[in-house]
Amino acid sequence: MNRCFWVNLNNPLYIKYHDEEWGRASYDDQHLFEMLILESFQAGLSWECILNKRDDFRKAFDNFDVIKVSNYDDNKIEELYHNEKIVRNKRKIIASIGNAKVFLDIQKEYGSFANYIWSFVGNKVIKRISKENISSNELSDKISNDLKRRGMSFVGTTIIYSYLQAIGIINDHDLDCDFK
Repeated sequence: MNRCFWVNLNNPLYIKYHDEEWGRASYDDQHLFEMLILESFQAGLSWECILNKRDDFRKAFDNFDVIKVSNYDDNKIEELYHNEKIVRNKRKIIASIGNAKVFLDIQKEYGSFANYIWSFVGNKVIKRISKENISSNELSDKISNDLKRRGMSFVGTTIIYSYLQAIGIINDHDLDCDFK
């Protein structure tokens, strides 16, 4: 069975993530929020590091309930900052709260975050057409800029490109991958 080159075949979580989730079109706002937060925490780290901590992130962040996260206070920020099971970066923790608030604003404006994010591609999945591996493109630039304009942080073009891959807007499986 052929998988994308980046999958660590010694990590069952990574295999499951690749085979069952990565690159599959998602329209579920709760999942879209979770992936946005996890991708922002990945900045400067490996995805495998974040994936290995995913269950702990879910517990720490109230299963990524966007309303709860948007209402986190200083006590919750300190609790998260001292949680050794997640990435303890105060700037990323604070950004996740601000991003939750913007996420809610986008839901109000568009009816759902899925409506917003999929509107950039006319509700069509973009499929990989070359062997080249890239980390950003015009689409990720455009969405990154829009999210920043709305007040989000830790949403640079590389993070957003990874996000678009994760949620299936960009189906970027290797051309010889059996899961494309």
